[in-house]
Amino acid sequence: MPLTVTPVSGAALADVIPDLARLRIRVFRDFPYLYQGTQAYEETYLRTLAQAPDALVVVARGGGQVVGASTALPLIHETPEVRAPFQAPEFDPARVLYLGESVLLPEYRGQGVGHAFFDAREAHAARLGLDVTAFCAVQRPPDHPRRPAGYRPLDAFWHSRGYTERPDLTTVMHWPDLDETHDTPKPMRFWVRTAAP
Repeated sequence: MPLTVTPVSGAALADVIPDLARLRIRVFRDFPYLYQGTQAYEETYLRTLAQAPDALVVVARGGGQVVGASTALPLIHETPEVRAPFQAPEFDPARVLYLGESVLLPEYRGQGVGHAFFDAREAHAARLGLDVTAFCAVQRPPDHPRRPAGYRPLDAFWHSRGYTERPDLTTVMHWPDLDETHDTPKPMRFWVRTAAP
């Protein structure tokens, strides 16, 4: 089934927000995020993101359906917990593009969509004159009870894209796990790439 990956904005983005919200809820239920989202919260988040200056939403479609999405936003427009680790003198927050989530239905994985998401977001950083791209990933203990047998993190893929894991750059985000009724803290670790001059 052919796949297309394209940036979406404006009215076209408004049309797919409900589909993107459902997609995020479905994909993020899986380990390691175990996220228990709601349609209303996700749609509000996506509308806010879409209205932020220089935000990017990349949408993957297959079989006429939205099957994946990826986002990016200049760090200076992100929340305080995302901005906090990027302090001078090592970083100029005004030169960092924060790569938000990438979500893709399992049946479409392994077909190059992950690379296409990174290509689009890194090209967006270059257009904006931002030479650092960064994202964070949730940290779960190796013995987590919901860790599936044979689970493989995406570390090797991220390394292949030129990202370096930075244990010294961390933050905390909050959301309810599948078996929780309220938000709880989740440790997040950043991965960083600096474009060649």
